[in-house]
Parts: sequence; C-alpha cells; structure tokens
Amino acid sequence: MSPRCFVIGHPIAHSRSPLIHGEWLREHGLPGSYERIDVAPGDLATFIARLRDGEFAGGNVTVPHKEAVMKLADEVSDAGRAVGAVNTLWHEGNRIIADNSDVPGFLAHLDATVPNWQGKVGTALVLGAGGAARGICYGLKARGVARILVVNRSPERAAELVAALGHPLEAGDWAKRDSLVGEADLIVNTTALGMQGKPPLEIDLAALRPGTLVDDIVYVPLKTALLAEAERRGGVPVDGLGMLLHQAVPGFARWFGVTPQVTPVLRALIEADILKA
Repeated sequence: MSPRCFVIGHPIAHSRSPLIHGEWLREHGLPGSYERIDVAPGDLATFIARLRDGEFAGGNVTVPHKEAVMKLADEVSDAGRAVGAVNTLWHEGNRIIADNSDVPGFLAHLDATVPNWQGKVGTALVLGAGGAARGICYGLKARGVARILVVNRSPERAAELVAALGHPLEAGDWAKRDSLVGEADLIVNTTALGMQGKPPLEIDLAALRPGTLVDDIVYVPLKTALLAEAERRGGVPVDGLGMLLHQAVPGFARWFGVTPQVTPVLRALIEADILKA
C-alpha cells in the first residue's frame, strides 16, 4: 500500500506542506500522498489512534498540537524534549516516534546559505523566547556557539528559556536590544513581529557590523523589513522560507525512504504560492 501522510492542525488550510511534499513525490516518481487534515484539539487522541493502527505512515503536526501530541507518542527525541514541542511523527514497528525537525531545518538552511558560519559566530542575539526560540537556541548551543543572548518583551519568558537550556544562554534586556545588535555576529528573529498582518519588529540596526548574519524565520513577506534593512547596512540576510523547506526533509525521508533536496525549483514553487496569496 502506498504511504499516506498528513499535516494536522486547527486550522490547517494555510499549510504549504502539501505543496512541498507533493513536489518531492512528483520529482522522485514515488507512490504515496500527503494531505492536510483539520483536527480539533478534542479529536487529537482519536486521530493519533488512526496513525497507530497503520492508516498513515506518519506526518507533521502544527499548532495547536505540537505540545499535546508529545503525550500520545511512545518516544520523543532529545530535540523534542529540549524544545518542549514536536512537529514530525513516524512509526518504528508498532511504536510512534515524535521529533522536532525545526531544529535541523534552521541549521540546514543556515549551513546552505552561509557555509562555515560557525567559525564566524561567537555571539548570537535571539529575539523572542517562545517555542521557535527554544528550538533555535538548542540548535545553536549544539553547534558550539559561545554566547547566546536571549531578549524578549516579557523578561520572565527569557529567563525561563535560559534556565531550561543553561550555559551559554543568557538573558538580555529587551529595552537594550538596539545596543546589543553591535555585539552580535548572528541575529535571529524568532517572533511573529514583521510578519504580514502583524505589528512591525521595532529594532534599530545602526550598530550592526558589516558581515553580521541576520536570520528572520518569518517568510511572509519573503523579504521582511528586518532583512531589507540588514542588507542595506552590509549584513548577510538569511530568510525564513529556507527553514520551512529544510525542516520538511527529515519527515519525507522517514516516510518515503528517499532524502529529498531543497532545490531552486521547489523554492520557486513555494515563492509563487506566497506571492499569489
């Protein structure tokens, strides 16, 4: 039987995951399917029972299920436990494994955009302290970044993140974020600020040093105001779309047995979909 896979969330109509996986299925000539399925929070356990019974090979999980589904899996990866959320599920025998592919997705896109970035980054400035920030800080720590400054509008959440992941994370003052720009070799916006329909990200890049990497996980618009300003000041922009594409790779490899590549053709397909939305 051809593998049947899914992305579940509530709502789910906005997800571009079917476009990504559908393109890879077409490119590799593989049998199988990947579909959006709207699952309300009260129906999550029933849906996971369908996965356990073999109706699906696996799938992705998005809001609001990325934390709740951890309790329904048999095993959660180290990254999933550290981040406190998962987005990828698959079978191993009769067991359901849960993982967080946002971490390798973020790192793989950074690797592809700026090869050898690790040798250039001593201090990272991370804006935000939510689930995305936790995953990104976990990944940066794993790659040996010596200093990871976390600033958040709510200082309590920044302190919680620093306490959870420990050294080399430290909490910074959101009110001093403009001056902290000058200390950073890598700046990452993990918030929704600057996203289409959201308030702007208010940060002054006057202190940005040329060559500083500026990564914005927002991908609508494709080039955020943060990235445009960073580029104007001699920074190296890293967009959010690449993270979306690279985070899809591990799941596809698990479900369909082929490790796909993030190609210009795939990127153009998703860019076109974003622009027409």
